[in-house]
Amino acid sequence: MNQLDIATPETPAPGGRYAEVIGDPIAQSKSPLIHGFWLDKLGLEGSYRRCHVRADQLGDYVARRSADPDWRGCNVTVPHKLAVLDHVLDPGGVGDSIGAANTLFRSEGGALHATNTDAAGFFAPIADVDWADKPVVVIGAGGAARAVLFALARMGAGPVTILNRNVLKASALLAAMGLKGKALPLGSRIPPAALLVNASSLGMVGQDPLEIDLAPLPADAMVYDLVYAPLVTDLLAQAEDRGLVTVDGLEMLVGQAATAFELFFGVEAPRQHDGELRERLMA
Repeated sequence: MNQLDIATPETPAPGGRYAEVIGDPIAQSKSPLIHGFWLDKLGLEGSYRRCHVRADQLGDYVARRSADPDWRGCNVTVPHKLAVLDHVLDPGGVGDSIGAANTLFRSEGGALHATNTDAAGFFAPIADVDWADKPVVVIGAGGAARAVLFALARMGAGPVTILNRNVLKASALLAAMGLKGKALPLGSRIPPAALLVNASSLGMVGQDPLEIDLAPLPADAMVYDLVYAPLVTDLLAQAEDRGLVTVDGLEMLVGQAATAFELFFGVEAPRQHDGELRERLMA
């Protein structure tokens, strides 16, 4: 399925078991390539596609798909990560802990459940570093930022500074995650930090640019951009020009997708092929 082959909530099912990624916009999503690659490697029957779902279609989408026994679930991207929790069961308490879901899947009994694989996907590429008591800057306070902050709290990181358009929302999010730190308006000068994470859509194709000066970061800082379209964002290019360690959005994307793949299709993703997968994603 190429970038132009995008389903809608009313599009007929493709036949056989399938999963999807939903969002608005959705053309930029690389999830079909990832899941399709793993299905091919394992020789499994099934498919995975993009589905363009607007905010006013979300409830109807969930109702339609939950009635389709071939539908195995979906990944959820902007702007639905918070709103989708109103339409499904949440036995794991994702709403109370992270406050956002990025995956819907069927339980063994057939019920539709929500979970969040973003936190583990975010943490995996930086797990070899001790982040205890290290200062962090996070840009954004949406669904992806919630997963990042959830992971940071469990890593013992902090203080955490959030840059966001809505400062009150960001402050409340810090408090909800039990993190020490502060919230600043988007565009503020960042404080020195060991890690800077862009958890917003700024810098993504079709979105506003992320305008930020990385000069306050020390020479050993790491810059992590969750945006993967483009893969080398202006933020990462600026960080690389300064010789900083960088992590691109494909790292988190593949990590969280692997957990979702097992929930959808009942087998582990063949991660031994990550090198080949990354080459395809970068092509």
